[in-house]
Order: sequence, then structure tokens, then C-alpha cells
Amino acid sequence: MSILFAAMTLGIASASAQTGDHSQHPTAAASPPANAASQLASGDIVKVDKDAARLTIRHGALAHLNMPAMTMAFRVRSPAMLDQVKPGDKVGFVAEKVNGALTVTLLEAAPAQR
Repeated sequence: MSILFAAMTLGIASASAQTGDHSQHPTAAASPPANAASQLASGDIVKVDKDAARLTIRHGALAHLNMPAMTMAFRVRSPAMLDQVKPGDKVGFVAEKVNGALTVTLLEAAPAQR
């Protein structure tokens, strides 16, 4: 009887794996994290590439991504973000890994310096 029970248990576990039932596994959120303000980085827009839907940003260290200060191109969450900025603009932004690609998920004008 215990062999039958074990076989049935394995069969159920196997069926769950095959049907993609991942209800107990958290999924990556596409929205900015709740602590986005703490991850807000500052940077300067270097290039706006509407064809590739990318922003090149010179930025400081992004601690949550374990990334040093550098200049790099990021995907954008929404193509509308590309219309909000131009080269030379100072911005605050949040970058996250979305589907394996570094993506700007939040973009705002940098506060005026006093």
C-alpha cells in the first residue's frame, strides 16, 4: 500500500510540474518596488534611442544591482519615457532587472539643485 501511495504522490507532483503550476513560487513584479524611493538613482541622459527603446544614462552606483557608477544603455518600461527626456537632462530613475534585462521602471526630472 505504501508503494502505491508513493507512486500516486510522485504522479501528482510530476503533473503539477508539467502543467506549470507555480502557485507557491513568487514571480517577479513588473512594477517598481515598494521601496523605489530608496532605490532612486541620479543620472544624466546621454542618449535617447527611440528606435531601440533605450536610454543611455551616466549614473552613480546602483547598490541594489551591485553596479558601480558608469554610463550604460537601459531598456525603458514604457516608450513614453523616451519623450520625457533629452540628452543633457538630469534625472532620478529606478532600474531593475525585468525579464533578464536592465530596465528603467521609474523616471522623473531630478530635483532642482539649490
